[in-house]
Order: sequence, then C-alpha cells, then structure tokens
Amino acid sequence: MKIRVGSVAIAVIMILLITAGYVVLSQGLEGKERPMILIPKTIDPHVEFWRVLNQGVSAAAKEYKTEVKVIGTKSESDIEEQIKLLEMAITEKPKAIILAATDYNRLVPTAQKVIDAGITLITVDSGLEGGLSASLIATDNYAAGRKAVETMKNYVQGPATYAIVSFVKTSTTQMDRENGVRDHLTQDPSIQVLDTLYSNGSEDKAYEQTKKLLSEHADIRGIFGLNEVSTIGAARALKELDPEQRIKLIGFDSSTDEVAFLEAGILQATVVQKPFNMGYLAVRTALEAYEGKKVKVNIDTGSEVITKENMYTSENQKLLFPFVEK
Repeated sequence: MKIRVGSVAIAVIMILLITAGYVVLSQGLEGKERPMILIPKTIDPHVEFWRVLNQGVSAAAKEYKTEVKVIGTKSESDIEEQIKLLEMAITEKPKAIILAATDYNRLVPTAQKVIDAGITLITVDSGLEGGLSASLIATDNYAAGRKAVETMKNYVQGPATYAIVSFVKTSTTQMDRENGVRDHLTQDPSIQVLDTLYSNGSEDKAYEQTKKLLSEHADIRGIFGLNEVSTIGAARALKELDPEQRIKLIGFDSSTDEVAFLEAGILQATVVQKPFNMGYLAVRTALEAYEGKKVKVNIDTGSEVITKENMYTSENQKLLFPFVEK
C-alpha cells in the first residue's frame, strides 16, 4: 500500500513538473516566435528620416535577437489607413507594438485596444493624447522649435514677417514644433507670423504652397520648414523665386537634398534629429517593458542645429549621413 501511495505521489509530482515545464517552455517559445510590430508614419522610401529610423530598429533587433515586422502607409496623411493597420496588428498578438502616431487624438481609441489586449505599446517620434504608451521616444520638439527661432535670429534681425511650412497638422511632432516656433517668435511684438501652411507630408504640395505664399507676401523675410519634405518643398520654391536669397530658410531633419540646399546657401540651417537612436531605443525599451522592467515615460533623443559653417565637422557629418542604404 505504501508502495502504491508512493508511486501515485511520484506520478502526480512528475505530471506537475512536466506541466510546469511545458508552461515555461511554451512561454519561452511564444516570446521568441511573436515578433514586434513597428508602424511608422509612412513607409515612403523617399523620406530618409524613416529609412534611418528603420536602420536603428534593425540594429536593435539584431542585437537583442528579436524579430520586428514593419507595416505602414504610403503617406503620412493617411490617418484612417494607419488606424486600420493598428487594428490588424492587434489581431497578430505581437509582443509589442511601436507606433509613430499620425494623429494625436484619432489613434487613441485603437491604441487603448492595444493596451486592453495586453500588448506592450511604445510610441516613437509622435505620441498620443493622454500618454497611453509605456514610453515615448522622441525629440523634444518644443525645444527644437525654439532652437530654430534662435538660429533664424542669426540671419534676420528687427521687425519681420515669417511663414511656417509644416506637415500633418494633428501629429504631436508638428504641434510641439510649431508651438515652439510661434511662442518664441511672438515674444517680439514687432514680428508678424503668417498662418501655418500644412503640406500633409507632400513635398510637391509644400513647394506649391510656398510659391503661392511668396507671390502673395512680398514682405516675408524668413520661412521655417518643420520637417524634411516641408523644408525641401520650400527650398525648391525659394530656388526658383528668390535667386538673390533675400529670404532665409531654417528647416528640420537631414537628407541628401537638404544637404545640397545647405551647400547652395538656400537653406541656412536645419535642426537635425537622431532617428537612428529613436529606432534603436524604441526596440530596446519595448523589450524592457515587455519583460516587466520599469521604463522611462519620456526619452528625449536630442537635436542639433547644422549650418553651412559647421556641417563638415566629424560629429555633424555623422548626423547628416547616418548610414542611409542607397
């Protein structure tokens, strides 16, 4: 009898150990097999900012031995399509979703579904109302807007009229950057700031808007281009309509076209972000949050002002040419 009881007890223990082992193993396999999903604002290959951010993501994925699936829209302005992609991502049950929200408010209900589904949510570049994500990895865009204004003062002094050419009106990146520029410009009552133009992430639209702007406002002395495509579009218009370079342009981001406009003196300076760092830190932070580790709510990846005069320093060359695959 003792022997029978002992055998039953051993069998029960073995079953429990096997079951426990199965749970641990299955969780381990599940963690390895489930990828992360990155949803940038766009997968348009012509926008170098997102290409470089993806390189940071790839570097971190390789280092931390995790898979990252990238899905996105053709245009930064296609908010409805990004919402659909986020809905689709939830059904795949990834270990984490890294989102660059194209809209500060409209993505919130779907982002809440991500959290309700128990999926780790990290935002990169642009956040969401209410700070839903475990962490936001981005430039301090308000401070970056202030940097742009301080840089403009090196080229334009005294009473002046300024224009702002921006991108998608409802993204936090845009709103913070525009507020940074406007708040610091309007501290001087002698300065006039025209209504902001929104290109919706289209270089050609920024170009056409700037041409129309120049035809209607002969008194403009300075233009702020608040992202890569807005800056390039404005620079193309200035190249055609302001050959004497009377109007000064301060832009954002870095691309081969922007470097060419810097060298030509059409673009006086550009506020450069660090998209590689953003992508890398987004993956690393997502993994930490997924593993239950405490992560910072906001991670500022910083920005630097690049001018024609300082663009050839070794540090700034790394920022202007961050290993873009051609």
